[in-house]
Amino acid sequence: MTLKYLIQKEFLQIRRNAFLPRLIVMFPIVIMCVMPWVMSMEVKNIVVDVVDNDRSTESQRLVHSIEASNYFIFNGQKATYKAALAEIERGHADVVLVIPQDFGKQLVLGRHPQVLIATNAVNGTKGAMGTAYLSQIVTANFMPTTAAIQSRVTSLTLYNKEQNYKLFMIPALLAIVMMLMTGFLPTLNIVGEKEAGTIEQINVTPVSKWSFILAKLIPYWLIALFVITVCLLLAWLVYGITPAGSVWLIYVLAMLLALFFSAFGLIISNYSDTMQQAIFVMWFFVVTLMLLSGLFTPTRSMPSWAYLTTYVNPMHYFIDAIRTVFIRGGGLPQIYHQLLALLAIGIGMAMWAVHSYKKNS
Repeated sequence: MTLKYLIQKEFLQIRRNAFLPRLIVMFPIVIMCVMPWVMSMEVKNIVVDVVDNDRSTESQRLVHSIEASNYFIFNGQKATYKAALAEIERGHADVVLVIPQDFGKQLVLGRHPQVLIATNAVNGTKGAMGTAYLSQIVTANFMPTTAAIQSRVTSLTLYNKEQNYKLFMIPALLAIVMMLMTGFLPTLNIVGEKEAGTIEQINVTPVSKWSFILAKLIPYWLIALFVITVCLLLAWLVYGITPAGSVWLIYVLAMLLALFFSAFGLIISNYSDTMQQAIFVMWFFVVTLMLLSGLFTPTRSMPSWAYLTTYVNPMHYFIDAIRTVFIRGGGLPQIYHQLLALLAIGIGMAMWAVHSYKKNS
């Protein structure tokens, strides 16, 4: 019965806060409706300059092919390579294509003239993709032998057949929403009571540490269920995207991640004296866990010493598992080791949260 009243107290505190109920509702809505449109790794709108030293029909056909591409913004033709390079240095262009003299003549004679592609590689991904796009256009238009070989190469897409980047990012956004909602709110809860002085009234009561910590965790687990439901509904209503696998597995994964972050937030709050201190410490760990989880980039691309951190990173297990369920339609046999890892880490954190809470009674 004591736990019941403590949980009621937590919900009353949330309801009486003018900001938190709005945040709980609006945050997942904004994240799901805005972020899939802007968090895209697809490279488009590459600004290209062309230096045409040939001025033949074939060279102009190549220029028009670049103009017609959806991936490029044609910035015009420059008189010299030096002038085009100056555009890159000023940040007005990303790629320069130089067509040599006798380009058309060499093509007529059946030869393969070389073109120069100069790329601004400050953004390595954009530079590499811009070079690849231009190379494909040149090959498709003027290298019939190579194009014929490439046309005989087929690919089979097993998952995400439409190559929809939103389908790839929505599971990651679920992780971000869960991390922020069930991590920061419990962190600020106990610290807020410390600053207000109300926690001293709890400390002198016979309430056990387990009851107190559970009363702090359970409301945020219920909030996690609400947030995941809102996110899944928005993914269906706004983008027409539904999980390929079992929805109940998504809820299980979400609850295990909520167990970890809510317990982790309470640990930080137990060791913090002010909200400012708790926020900075929590933000440090949240950013570190997120960047090392494989949320945006493959973990196998990291150095070997950095990859070792994924074995103790619950975000990595969650993202790997939820993408398996959401995109591939995997079931329990495919994600059981991620579930066990999340459960073990979550229980460990919950026990630490109880142990670190200093109750003076």
